[in-house]
Formats: sequence, structure tokens, C-alpha cells
Amino acid sequence: MFELIQKGGPVMYPIILCSVIVFAIVIERFYHLYRAKIDTKDFMSNIEITIKRNRIAEAIKICDNTPGPIAHIVKAGIIKHDRNRQEIRESIEDAGHQEVPRLEKNISLLATIAHIAPLLGLLGTVTGMVRAFQIIQEKSASLNPVSPGDLAGGIWEALLTTVAGLIVAIPTVVAYNYLVNRVEDFVLEMERSSTDVINMLSQRGV
Repeated sequence: MFELIQKGGPVMYPIILCSVIVFAIVIERFYHLYRAKIDTKDFMSNIEITIKRNRIAEAIKICDNTPGPIAHIVKAGIIKHDRNRQEIRESIEDAGHQEVPRLEKNISLLATIAHIAPLLGLLGTVTGMVRAFQIIQEKSASLNPVSPGDLAGGIWEALLTTVAGLIVAIPTVVAYNYLVNRVEDFVLEMERSSTDVINMLSQRGV
């Protein structure tokens, strides 16, 4: 493996760095989204029961004991339970504006790496081809015979970076799309939960 990396040239090292960054981001995001996932239906059912019984402090405590962005935005609305509907909505929206960037953290970097990894591979291939043809030219100038093996050897070594770039880019695109879909699911749940808690608080006659 190390020999292949060396034959691929210096461009192999930034490609490897990209793969390390992708791996770290994917693991961190999977862990973060896993911890943020809750049973929204059960959570909102408990919140509804406590609000109907006018146990605001208990509802806030449920939110504090529940991880994830949904509990945070619901808590922001409950804290404003004695305000009008518009103020409750604004409080929830402000909380949502803070939670969404946390869900999307570093995901855009995956998209960037998915784009540049193949380009780095192509760059490595082009520079490798240039070196291969330089060697062939030098041999021709010194009247040394150029064998097909010389040309093939230079070309396959140059193509190593393209292969490496695609190996990094393809799973990165898959991981990016998956994480984007997960974040969109969270945002939809946040919107539904915010609407529900606004309606619950408004129906209390506040």
C-alpha cells in the first residue's frame, strides 16, 4: 500500500488527507444525529399531557431531560407560554435557527471534498503523465530504446491518483446525501413539533 502511494506521487497525500477528514466527519455526524434522534410522537404526547394539566415546569423538565433539537425548540416555546401566539412562534423560530446549523455542521465540507477529490486525482494523473513522457523523451534523446513497458509503467502509475480520488469521492457523495436526508427529516419533525406546541399553548387560552 505504501509503495502504491509513493508511485502515485505527491498528490496522493492530499487525497489521503481528504479521506481522513471524510471519515472523521461521517463518524462524528452519525454519532451526533444518532444521539439527537428521539421518539417524537411519544415526546410530544407527554408534552401535550403536561400542558393540558397546566404543569409548565414539568413540561420544561421533560424537555431538559430529552436530547436533541426537537426538545430544545419545544422548550423555547413553552418558556414563552404566557405570551401571545406570535411571540411563541418567534421564540421557537429563533431556537430553530440555532439548532439547524448544529445539525448541518461540517456536512458542506463533505460536498467540497466529494468535488475536489476527483480533481486532485485528475491533477495527479496529468502530472504523472507529464513525468512519464519526459522520461520517454530523455531516453529518445540519449538514443536508448523506448519499450512499451516504459510507457505502460508510467501510465498506470499516473492513473493511481485518479483511482484514489474516485475511491474517496464515491463513498463521500453517498454519505453526504444520506446525512442531508437525515437533517431534512429532523427539520420536518422540528417544524411539525413547533406547530403542535404552538397550538397546545394557544388552546390554553393564553
